[in-house]
Amino acid sequence: MSAPTEAPRPKAVLVGVQLSGVTDAEQRSSLKELKRLCETLGFEVVGEVTQKRTGLGAATLLGKGKLVELAAWTGGTGVVPKGPPGQKKATDEDEEEEEEEDETEPLDRAAPPAPTGEPRATVVVIDHELSPRQLRNIDRATSAAEVLDRTGVIIEIFHRHASSRPARLQVEIARLTYMAPRLRETGGGERQRGGIGLRGAGESSVELDRRKIRDRISELKTELAAIEDESKTRRARRQEALRVALVGYTNAGKSSLMRALTGSHVLVADKLFATLDTTVRALWPESRPRILVSDTVGFIVASFRSTLDEALEASLLLQIVDAADPVFRAQMQVTREVLEEIGAGDVPWILVLNKIDKVAQTERAELLKEFPAALLVSAKDPADVGRVRDAIIGAFEANMTEVDLVVPYDAGGAIGEVHKVHVISESYEEDGVHYRVRAPESAIERIRAMLR
Repeated sequence: MSAPTEAPRPKAVLVGVQLSGVTDAEQRSSLKELKRLCETLGFEVVGEVTQKRTGLGAATLLGKGKLVELAAWTGGTGVVPKGPPGQKKATDEDEEEEEEEDETEPLDRAAPPAPTGEPRATVVVIDHELSPRQLRNIDRATSAAEVLDRTGVIIEIFHRHASSRPARLQVEIARLTYMAPRLRETGGGERQRGGIGLRGAGESSVELDRRKIRDRISELKTELAAIEDESKTRRARRQEALRVALVGYTNAGKSSLMRALTGSHVLVADKLFATLDTTVRALWPESRPRILVSDTVGFIVASFRSTLDEALEASLLLQIVDAADPVFRAQMQVTREVLEEIGAGDVPWILVLNKIDKVAQTERAELLKEFPAALLVSAKDPADVGRVRDAIIGAFEANMTEVDLVVPYDAGGAIGEVHKVHVISESYEEDGVHYRVRAPESAIERIRAMLR
């Protein structure tokens, strides 16, 4: 009996436009990341089509020559038909716009098409966010089975990997929001007749679909709001705990460091978006007071900023950076901008340059000069993980107060609360237990309230 064979992987060709101000290294890194995203989806990347342009063309993204080259990978003509069946043809304004785009695009016009014998691609993946019009035009010019932009790829990954109910709801809302403006008429674009409770002029099939999508999004948001209320209740129970959130670009090593800091079994995989759901664990070995550590979804797409509540509510942020990535500075900037936008820009933070084992010694010295307050670590090195743990505890202790407390012997509840914080010393005297403790002001006030 022969072994079962794997289903063939869809073949994809990547498309990247290098704009003015984007370096060659940044362009290569972006395409490399896009390739990894495609591999996460199960695509086999068989080629790339790239072009340098001063702007992203409104009609087809690429110039005419590059569009033909792209179409050679997929079996298309490389020419956008003037109008789909049942719809008006392109206007003179559209044609003039395309001509103007090509007049400003002399680069790479004579680049050869895909070499003969290369595997034909069925999927076109664009390293930019496409407008509905651009997506439609590239689809028609290439005859590809599927055209995806970067946001579409990420949403599909989230759709496949989301496991918890809140994550699935957020992903479905994002998918529907993304899909709505990209719906297209099929056939002649027939209209439903008007009637009681309907538009007098009727609705096209696309309008009906969009209305259904709006209704579904409203239902999902209502359900998500109810779940978020439950989550807020759970977070309120943890309010007194000190919380640190790991933030940073996807694949920076947050999950690996989370696992090392907490001794948990968080999924660790060398792929983009290996984890989608926020995980909360106690710092291990456990500290006094107890410190909770949370992992967050990587910063790569704006659609999922709502998953970053843990960062917003944390007492301390650990910004994890892949120091071996040549464009990590740009990724750091993205992280800081998103934190500012969600209102977490003022939360104290520690910069952790991770994967330092992949960085040459000379480069490490330069990094220390550039980022003197950063921790240069490898999540694989227990000694480095220990330094990160000490830095977390040290950051919290810097804001703690050291006080003396006298707790009567019959105040068992207060004694229990005292032992939840850092007890420096204790002695048993006639009037009760004398403690010297170091703790947050809120914890000290809570203990004093129990003694009144």
